Amino acid sequence: MEKLMKQAGAERVSEKAKDALKDVLEDIAEDIAIQAVKLASHAGRKTVKGQDVKLAAK
Repeated sequence: MEKLMKQAGAERVSEKAKDALKDVLEDIAEDIAIQAVKLASHAGRKTVKGQDVKLAAK
């Protein structure tokens, strides 16, 4: 998390900021995963493919 924030321009990053970013990204990733599973299921597949994840992220 610290690496991401530093790449975004932060000089210093607190532990609370790292934890907050982690929590937010986990929530977003969970939503994307749920949508990707739905897309794979709708396509008649049990396997979630990269294209499902990419489409779900849009």
